[in-house]
Amino acid sequence: EVQLVQSGGGLVQAGGSLRLSCAASGFTFDDYAIGWFRQAPGKEREGVSCISSSDGSTYYEDSLKGRFTISRDIPKNTVYLQMNSLKPEDTAVYYCAATIGIVNSVPHYNGMDYWGKGTLVTVSS
Repeated sequence: EVQLVQSGGGLVQAGGSLRLSCAASGFTFDDYAIGWFRQAPGKEREGVSCISSSDGSTYYEDSLKGRFTISRDIPKNTVYLQMNSLKPEDTAVYYCAATIGIVNSVPHYNGMDYWGKGTLVTVSS
């Protein structure tokens, strides 16, 4: 059974940092690109970042470059999203998701095959 188990998230003040984790099981981890997506209230889900299979190339939504960092620990089958200098507009439910193969940008959320349950990130002003 494929599972993406998320942890991290919570409430943080503006300017603070959080790290999200996504632990994968049930598939060959390094065959899949793992991405982070977020959905704010009343808004469409949007891509945040993605790390490709194979060489682990990383991609970011342009507006988030420099504040967010995606990484992976292959032996632990886990992908992380380090979020720094958080802003109130970063408040959203954050999801990790997986799709097989190599990506060369942050995929549209419709292109992902498996999803975590989501974790709420709230940034207070």
